[in-house]
This record gives sequence, C-alpha cells and structure tokens, in this order.
Amino acid sequence: MKNLDELLLTVQKPGRYVGGEWNSVKKEWTEDKLKVLLAFPDAYEIGMSYLGMKVLYGMLNGRDDCLCERVFSPWMDFEKVLRENSIALFSLESRKPISQFDVIGFSLTYELGYTNVLNMLDLGGIPKRSSDRRSEDPLIIAGGPACYNPEPMADFIDAFLIGDAEEAILEIVDVCKGRGKGDVARIKLLRSLAGIKGVYVPSLYKIEYNQDNTIKQFSPTDEAIPKIIEKRFVKSLDSAFYPVNQVVPNIQVVHDRLVLEIMRGCKHACRFCQATTTYRPCRERTKGEILKLAKESYEATGYDEISLLSLSTGDHSQVTQIIKELNEVFSRKCVSVSVPSLRVEDALKGLPALVSEVRKAGLTFAPEAGSACLRKIINKNIEIEKLSESVGESFRLGWRRIKLYFMIGLPSERDEDIFDIAAMAVHISDLKKKVDGRPAQLRVSINAFIPKPHTPFQWEAMDGIDELERKRALLRDAMKSRFIELDFHSFQMSYLEAVLSRGDRRLSDVIYEAWNAGARFDGWGDLFNLKTWLSAFEKASVDPSFYVGRKRGLSEILPWDFITVGLSRQFFEKEAGVLEKPLI
Repeated sequence: MKNLDELLLTVQKPGRYVGGEWNSVKKEWTEDKLKVLLAFPDAYEIGMSYLGMKVLYGMLNGRDDCLCERVFSPWMDFEKVLRENSIALFSLESRKPISQFDVIGFSLTYELGYTNVLNMLDLGGIPKRSSDRRSEDPLIIAGGPACYNPEPMADFIDAFLIGDAEEAILEIVDVCKGRGKGDVARIKLLRSLAGIKGVYVPSLYKIEYNQDNTIKQFSPTDEAIPKIIEKRFVKSLDSAFYPVNQVVPNIQVVHDRLVLEIMRGCKHACRFCQATTTYRPCRERTKGEILKLAKESYEATGYDEISLLSLSTGDHSQVTQIIKELNEVFSRKCVSVSVPSLRVEDALKGLPALVSEVRKAGLTFAPEAGSACLRKIINKNIEIEKLSESVGESFRLGWRRIKLYFMIGLPSERDEDIFDIAAMAVHISDLKKKVDGRPAQLRVSINAFIPKPHTPFQWEAMDGIDELERKRALLRDAMKSRFIELDFHSFQMSYLEAVLSRGDRRLSDVIYEAWNAGARFDGWGDLFNLKTWLSAFEKASVDPSFYVGRKRGLSEILPWDFITVGLSRQFFEKEAGVLEKPLI
C-alpha cells in the first residue's frame, strides 16, 4: 500500500489501524487456509471491548486450516484518507484488502451500527447487497444480539447465525472450506449453510404482505429449507472456549480490562428485557474454572483490573467466594476486581465490601421504574426498604457515588410514575446524610422503553418522541436536588433503534438510503442525525411509525416469528397478559 504509514500520521488515532498488538496473531497467507475476517461495525475502541469477537478470534486461529484477522469501522478522517487515495479497507494483521478474504463475519451488537456495515463493504469494494455478489466475493455472515430480528439487514447479509457463535462457528468453517468456484457453487454453499442449525439464509425465504402492510406469509423457498430457525447455545461454559491470550489494545479502549464471563443468561424474568430470553438458559462457569482462567489471562495480558461479566453477576451461586479468592490472589498485585452493576440483593450479600477494593468510586443499581405498581408490571421486584438498606450500607463502607437506571415510556405508565422516579432518587441521595451529614452525588440515567422482539412486551407500541420529551420535562421539574444529575439517552436515537429492531426487510432500502446520504456511526450522539434517517424513510416510501407507533395484535405475524429462542409463543402471550389485569 502506497505511503500508508505516512497517511496514518494524518489521522486522529493511527493506533486504531496499525495492528501488531500484544497477543495478536499473524499467520502465513497460504492457499490451504480458509481466510476469515472478523468485522466490527464501530470504532476500534468499541470493538476491542467486545468479548465475543475475542472468543471467535481465538477459536478460529486455533485451527491450522484457518486464518483469522480483524477489521473495525474506520473513523471519518481515515475513511476520507482511504477514499481520496483509492485504498481499499484492509485487515489489521496482514493489511490485506477485505475483499480478498473468503468469509467476513460481522458482529451486530447494536442496530445503530447498520450503516457502518454498508460503509465497510463499500470501502472494501464488495457489493453491498447479497444479490449482487458473485463467486469471487467474500461470504458475508453476521451474528450477535441484534440478529434476533435479522430482517432489516436481510438484503445485505448472506447468512445470519442466531445464538452463541462459538457453538456453530466451526461447523460453518467446515462447510466453507469445501466451497467451490462459480456462482452455482455459491448458491450451493448458501444452501449447505442453511442446513446448519441456527443459520438463517435470507435469500432462501420469501415474504408476502397484506394490504395493510402487515406480513401475510413468511416461508422458505422449498421444503429442504427449515421453516423455523432455532438459536444455538453453549450447554456448558466450563467446556466452552475462553480466550486466555486476549489481544491487548494499542490504545485505550472503552473497557480496558480483563473480562471474565462467569455466567451466561439471567435467573430473573424482567418482561422488558430481550437478553433475559435470548441468552437463556442460565449457565454458570464454576469457581475453579474462573480462578484458573483469571490467573492464566492475567499472566498473558497483565491487566490491572478483572471484571466479572454476566447479565446479573451477583446471582452466581458462588460469587462471594469467587470475589474473595480473586482478591486473595490479586490484591497484592494491585489488581482490582469489579462487577458491571449490582442488584439490591447483591449489596445485601456484602458484595460492595468485596469488589473494587482499590477504587471505591461508584455503585450502579437498576430499579427501572419509580413506582411499586409499575415495577410489578415489568417484573422488576425490588423492595424500597431493601434498596435503602443496601445503599445505606454501601455508603457506610465508603462508596461515594450511586448511579440509578430508570426507563420512561413503560406500558401502563402514568405521570405519577415519573414523579416517583424523582422521589426515589432524592430518597437514595439523602441516605448518605446518616453517614456524614451530606447528600450523595447521584447520577440518574434515563432511557426510553423499547418493546424489543422476543419479549412479553413485543406487541406493545412505543411512546413517540414528543410524548417522551413531555415526560422528560416532568421529571426535570420534579427533580429539585442539586446533588442529582439527570442523564437522558437520546430519545431520537432510541426511536430509530426501536424501528430497526422491530422492522421487516423493507427497511433494507431505508438503511441503504441513509448510508448513501452520509449516515455513519449512528450510535454516537454527536454524529447521529435523525433528519438524515427521516429523509431515507421518505425516499424508500416507508413509514417508521408503522413499526413502533401501533400496538400489534397477537394474531399478527411478526418479522421475527420464524426464530425461536426456546420459549413458546404461549409463554410470551401469557406474560403479556399482565397488562390486562388490574394490579393492586
């Protein structure tokens, strides 16, 4: 590549693109190896914090017949350099153009990264729509949490993997190793991939619509293709691959620490939470395996912080003993142990006294709703007395700040529920007065409720932006304490996320139009532009309110109905029925 190193000196963070990190793998580029590229449609700092990518990188490079490299979405300054100098987007390890790989696997973790997928394909000279690709083009696969409704990206992805990638990735590699040449061979490859449990190939399915734009029929093109896609899941975390030799980033990333997944799934059943259903069943990694992986990973990376990752870390049956033994091993090495967030019960177990002994900066709790009635509806069973006891004990242990997570726009929400958020926040802040006479600094994070697929609330409508803004004003007026900071996630971004997560494949045209109009890094608040997207909806003749502004009937075919997460439709309908019952 001509003068690439000199060109890198002209961008803001060249460390995003140079590769060569500690523990990165660079294999010899030989004909006998399947060339796989792991692509993350966001900046290096975000992608290098994602454990799933590290798992696949380690697994694939562990095979002698496979070569695996990485690429991340280039920031705008580097995109400009690539386009102005006619340089194709390239991998970090070998700096090969991404079009030279056999398979490109995108991690779709967030719907607002969709335009970056198209941009990366375009920068690599790869046709953006799967129908335009030929035998010489890479196979484009996608996996990750956003794939539980893959339809909005159906025109751009050749195959989706639904569920735990490490469970099926080697089967996919085996099939791709046998790919032939020519367009006929590509079609045969796609059909072979469709035969793998958990793999969805959009081009092998047809969709019909009713006059009211709802789905009339969704079906495979022939009987050999499965009607229902069953998610894949790892049955035992102890036997699952874990990347001990994690790549240590060149620059500081969002989660710059050693991440240990101690549990997958959640023991709770919050009705709004998609992760609760899609990551089930709940599986624990045993204490012995966790301690072993922690020691080996520390030796391989040298990180000074170990984060215990799961949807609800405190629910691990041995979490207290795990933290105690990790502290015994690592405290003398100045390595701290942290957890992403705590439930009320976790604080009562004494976890705040055990975690992050070096830095007692802040704790996070997620009541989600201000009133007991609304918490009952969403199945977030938190007793205010226990929450108060937990927070009070945390203050006595030396914790200085508390962060609370709430949602607004929940089903059945009233204005009184908004006022209850303010009342709870003030109450929590004032608990610190009993310790040192001063209220606590409190950060209250507010997100808009999104009725996500595969949840009991998937049939519900979402509050419009104007209504959410009205509720924001109510909460601001009700919150009088100067010790409490309100942090609102962009309602415009949440609105678009809802449309993209609940839409069908007609949204592919919208995504293309938005990308073509310059949409990039839509998950970054300072770069997001709703006007660009509204114009794209108009050009594609698609009404976004159709996907979020109406309550859907139980008999309606939903765009994601062909995917099963292991729970029956009857289960979701029964759970959704809570909204029809009076709660006292």
